[in-house]
Amino acid sequence: MPPANRQAIAREWIIFAISMGLGGHIVLGIILHKPEVWPWSRAGTYALLLGLAVYLAVQLCRSLWWLLKAGREQPRSEA
Repeated sequence: MPPANRQAIAREWIIFAISMGLGGHIVLGIILHKPEVWPWSRAGTYALLLGLAVYLAVQLCRSLWWLLKAGREQPRSEA
């Protein structure tokens, strides 16, 4: 596997891990501050779902960023 491909895979795993951790922290904060909203028995499920939602939001933002960046970098015609 080429080094550039390894770097891309590592970058995606890092983004995924941070997103899952952020989702878990959000759920933990909600449960600790308002335990009547979400019960402890469902904490793992909510953390997984919220982590995936964070990951999807990050990927959507990255896609939009690349689209906007590609639109600005179109070659200029020289007259």
